[in-house]
Amino acid sequence: MNEKQDTSKLWGGRFNEPTDSFVQRFTASVNFDQRMAIEDIEGSLAHAAMLTATGVLTAQELADIREGLGKIRDEISTGRFNWSVELEDVHMNIEARLTQLIGITGKKLHTGRSRNDQVATDIRLYLRSAIDAIAAELTRLQRGTVGLAAQQAATIMPGFTHLQTAQPVTFGHHLLAWNEMLERDYSRLLDCRTRLNQSPLGAAALAGTTYPIDRNMTAAALGFDRPTENSLDSVSDRDFAIEFCAFAALLMTHLSRMSEELVLWASAQFNFIELPDRFCTGSSIMPQKKNPDVPELVRGKVGRVNGHLISLLTLMKSQPLAYNKDNQEDKEPLFDTVDTVLDSLRAFADMVPAIRPKTEQMREAARRGFSTATDLADYLVRKGLPFRDAHEVVGKAVAHGVANDQDLADMPLATLQDFCQAIDSDVFEVLTLEGSVAARDHLGGTAPRQVTAAAERARARLEQR
Repeated sequence: MNEKQDTSKLWGGRFNEPTDSFVQRFTASVNFDQRMAIEDIEGSLAHAAMLTATGVLTAQELADIREGLGKIRDEISTGRFNWSVELEDVHMNIEARLTQLIGITGKKLHTGRSRNDQVATDIRLYLRSAIDAIAAELTRLQRGTVGLAAQQAATIMPGFTHLQTAQPVTFGHHLLAWNEMLERDYSRLLDCRTRLNQSPLGAAALAGTTYPIDRNMTAAALGFDRPTENSLDSVSDRDFAIEFCAFAALLMTHLSRMSEELVLWASAQFNFIELPDRFCTGSSIMPQKKNPDVPELVRGKVGRVNGHLISLLTLMKSQPLAYNKDNQEDKEPLFDTVDTVLDSLRAFADMVPAIRPKTEQMREAARRGFSTATDLADYLVRKGLPFRDAHEVVGKAVAHGVANDQDLADMPLATLQDFCQAIDSDVFEVLTLEGSVAARDHLGGTAPRQVTAAAERARARLEQR
């Protein structure tokens, strides 16, 4: 043996000099991929059982491997496992420790597989568990949102376009709009999980293996729907990670939009809601301040998640088949995306049900800005005016109200009739805020009756998950 050979490497047989110490640190991934250690052990246990079933390993060797991996799992879970950068990654750290514990049998575990299909399997197992945790938190947020919406089905607030008062809506209706965004996110998350849930184990380095393996057996043991179809694609595919990050970017965009509204509503200028103190912080210099830090921070975190999506797209954009070392760069953005999404959802799921609406301030804001102007135009159409003529009449009435600081509902009947003689005393039924929202009594409308029914349908969907 050449005295310069790096005998510490499990792949060192072909090399005549040790890895440069900087290169060793530069190429190692164990500092971050050790988070997949439990998934790596699960994959190894399934692989060993399959090798035993196909006659590659003996029953005693399988028992030894199971015992050794069990000890390693305990060491990892209790923080006693010694991670080594010299062993590069989570896979080789665990394999080296297994060999220390059970001897030569530990070296047989890697028969019929490669780190290429091993890591592809680990990532899918890890992300599948993360998706399930995220789905649970997303559902919890939706339940809180829908529950608050049901409570506030008749609470009137201004609806906005261009951040200008447009028409009155109910707070419950607005919250259910949030839930619709989250419902689409949940659907996308499940779609991603479906495509992810295929097992690449058995693809080996890129071409499969000459050993008599049973890929259906390992796929079933690991809870996958089926094995992947093509060995080249199996080890090089990271679509599932990109798709998850695309889901995450959309979800975080929705949470950012909600955050912006919470920040506005909690401000002194809007004064629509009160956020509980536990979700806010103060100022080191201004004692009166109550800063909505949780929604502000969630609003800011969308940038890092969007960046991770772009990172993964760029990572994969020009890779030839099959596996390349570039793919080591897929984990840190993926892991951070998982952490960011879980933390943001947890914060929102705790915070949203605790929002305290200031109903009188919301109602007073809805009275300002001529929010029932469209109702007056619709009233005139029902009286026989073409909509464009009705639009002009109401525009002139609004101009009069602006000049005289008077809302449409506060104008005397005679004043309104100056703009159109078709207006009668029944006009005030549509100019009230309650009349305005109640009139939109159709599927998807803001009428309290419809909001209550929509909340019940949303709650029923959530209960079926």
